[in-house]
Amino acid sequence: MPFFYYYDPTYILVLIGVVISLWASAKVNSTYQKYSRTRSYSGLTGAEAARRILNSAGIYDVTVEHVRGNLTDHYDPRARVLRLSDSVYGSSSVAAIGVAAHECGHAIQDEESYAPLRIRSALVPVANFGTKAAIPIIILGLFFGSSYTLIQIGLLCFALGTLFQIVTLPVEFNASARAVRILGDSHMLMEEELQQTRKVLSAAALTYVAAALASVLSLLRLFLLFGGRDRD
Repeated sequence: MPFFYYYDPTYILVLIGVVISLWASAKVNSTYQKYSRTRSYSGLTGAEAARRILNSAGIYDVTVEHVRGNLTDHYDPRARVLRLSDSVYGSSSVAAIGVAAHECGHAIQDEESYAPLRIRSALVPVANFGTKAAIPIIILGLFFGSSYTLIQIGLLCFALGTLFQIVTLPVEFNASARAVRILGDSHMLMEEELQQTRKVLSAAALTYVAAALASVLSLLRLFLLFGGRDRD
């Protein structure tokens, strides 16, 4: 077994996933930094834009809060809180308004009971468990004489985490599409600014695509290693 793992050629799948993820992360950071230096003509901060968008959608029970970090922005459907990071909350840049609008897109999805968001929310606990438990369960299966049952359970657990990553894609794409449409219809951003915002949100979307692809590649690797093992 040690020899098998040290010289396992399927590591290339993991390496590909890592490279893609690093590239996507660098892309979103560079794009955001570029347009975070472009002040919007409206002069609205990310927090002000978020509040205006939520109010225009008839959503008054979602709180807009400041959270520490860089690009740690997120919408919490359980607490009904939209949290904006240091670089978004008080910034009046095109990038900040775009990110704030994207998070508002999630709040509107929640308000409208958008199906993919509901599915993703339902997958959160099982995906978290599956991601953490998959490898330990597979190792236990190998320890107990290559137990087919335990190994398959481990693979299923990992697959749940991969499913979560895949379901996340339409949720994120839809939130970005809503953001661009709302910013254009409300005239919070001019046409040139909308083009810049699209670039920021498209770069951000790449990180989700990269995460999903990396997870699929890791799942494929596990199936190649353990999926064909004989039954007990």
